[in-house]
Amino acid sequence: MDILKRIEHYREEEEKLKWEGTFAQYLDLLKEKPWIGQSAHSRVFNMIKDAGVEEVEGKRKYKFFSNQLFGLEEALERLVEEYFHPAAKRLDVRKRILLLMGPVSGGKSTLVSMLKRGLEQYSRSERGGVFSIKGCPMHEDPLHLIPQHLREDFYEEYGIRIEGNLSPLNTMRLEKEYHGRIEDVQVERVFFSEDKRVGIGTFSPSDPKSQDIADLTGSIDFSTIAEFGSESDPRAYRFDGELNKANRGLMEFQEMLKCDEKFLWHLLSLTQEGNFKAGRFALISADELIVAHTNETEYRSFISNKKNEALHSRIIVMPVPYNLKVTQEEKIYEKMINESDVSNVHVAPHTLRVAAMFTILSRLKEPKRGDIDLIKKMRLYDGENVEGFNSADVDEMKKEYQDEGMSGIDPRYVINRISSTIIRKEVPTINALDVLRALKEGLDQHPSITNELREKYLNFISLARKEYDDIAKKEVQKAFVYSYEESAKTLMDNYLDNVEAYCNKAKLHDPLTGEEINPDEKLMRSIEEQIGISENAKKAFREEILIRISAYARKGKRFDYNSHDRLREAIQKKLFADLKDVVKITTSSKTPDEQQLKKVNEVVARLIDEHGYNSTSANELLRYVGSLLNR
Repeated sequence: MDILKRIEHYREEEEKLKWEGTFAQYLDLLKEKPWIGQSAHSRVFNMIKDAGVEEVEGKRKYKFFSNQLFGLEEALERLVEEYFHPAAKRLDVRKRILLLMGPVSGGKSTLVSMLKRGLEQYSRSERGGVFSIKGCPMHEDPLHLIPQHLREDFYEEYGIRIEGNLSPLNTMRLEKEYHGRIEDVQVERVFFSEDKRVGIGTFSPSDPKSQDIADLTGSIDFSTIAEFGSESDPRAYRFDGELNKANRGLMEFQEMLKCDEKFLWHLLSLTQEGNFKAGRFALISADELIVAHTNETEYRSFISNKKNEALHSRIIVMPVPYNLKVTQEEKIYEKMINESDVSNVHVAPHTLRVAAMFTILSRLKEPKRGDIDLIKKMRLYDGENVEGFNSADVDEMKKEYQDEGMSGIDPRYVINRISSTIIRKEVPTINALDVLRALKEGLDQHPSITNELREKYLNFISLARKEYDDIAKKEVQKAFVYSYEESAKTLMDNYLDNVEAYCNKAKLHDPLTGEEINPDEKLMRSIEEQIGISENAKKAFREEILIRISAYARKGKRFDYNSHDRLREAIQKKLFADLKDVVKITTSSKTPDEQQLKKVNEVVARLIDEHGYNSTSANELLRYVGSLLNR
């Protein structure tokens, strides 16, 4: 669609959403749509809830945060359940500042940005509509017009509680413009916009000597004092501070604990009483959700200062740790690469996974149980099945450390190293070894990495390299085995015949001599050992295979090579072990003969067509695996 037409269409949609009328008409609208009278906290919670909620293994996953924040499901569930939900129900939690605390590049700013962008969109929806007194610089709630003595009656009739008093400016306007006739006051629909400073405010600390409190609360307009005659005339005041403009929505305090104390004092009454002091006026009511973020070091310093006790009691701290799941970390890197100008570079399969393994290892704490090492812990956290462990073990590990995920390598470091690899490598393709090399080189240039940490991280790079070696061998193994598809099927059929005879305590017929022979134990064990099936576990495994075959037969389906993942893996490994010499020769021969060249080309084609490689990365993988097998 032509971009100008889309802009025109958007403008037309905006016009349709606009609404203007008297306070009396607004009350009629309120009866029809009572949700438009909701508080700022309620609006944020409903925005998150309306985007959809999924139940996954007894835990809630909020779709609002999908595709932007990865691996933070538990932190986000806690945030919604312990802050947004009770705050929406007008419980005391809403009188607290929400402080997101976590390490650098952990997603705090992204989370706040999502809330801000979400509110901008939600205020344009049916359920998120916001109405204010027309012409009010603070977009004041029209319900503040209802006098205090009538608010109980109003609650009885409408079921909406009114909190806050009419601002000084609107109190004057009610008398002078509308002669006290509340029903005639003009009301309009407003749309949140950070750019236009409607319902969303952002305060960033700077030099306390030059930063003015007016940035938060507004200031006197000296050009109008001569006209209105007094500094206490609300018409001579600019209600344009961040606290004024964020009314009805969200106020972000960036790096709040870096702010000078005088800027934080206003938050004491704003959070507890819902109002703040500005100029020579009575307290000004404001309904806004205050979100701040900081790192752990600054937070510890803040709470150790006794002077901050009053503010400390008005803060709810929500830890936002690093993600601890390899697959989710991969998604973070994919997102960052896709948002850059190098998204056209071919990243070989498993490259980001190997980088993610190194990153996650740096964030994990050493398990307290002797039977679990860091690699197993990493796999269990990622939802992989590790023999001998279950979900209860994972829950137990998560309780071992309260601060796990609050330190380690951040995603920006990894993406910086990947970027440097992409720029330096002339061929527009990178692989896992390129990235591991870049990560290793970058450790010397990182100012905050001590010698002790460097040694630790070098060890994690080695562990990630070993994991990649296994992945690379398996990848080539699959490609070679597929080109020996018939061999794989024959081997599996042979194994299944022997398993069936073993389980039924029967004998097999030799196809050549016709003799009855015992099941080939040596063949069965040679396959089962490939996936770590012990002598004690072989009977249970074989019976499991037979049960699966019967289940397929009952459904009229044929049990084939892909019907049992572990059996397929065992067959592939067995074939690969038998083929190892062939692989060695075909991948390392400098002058391959015609047959070898044909085999290599078949494998390369399979790696490209079915595994996501391009011709450069496929050939690099084959050369690397060849060198591994020749060691």
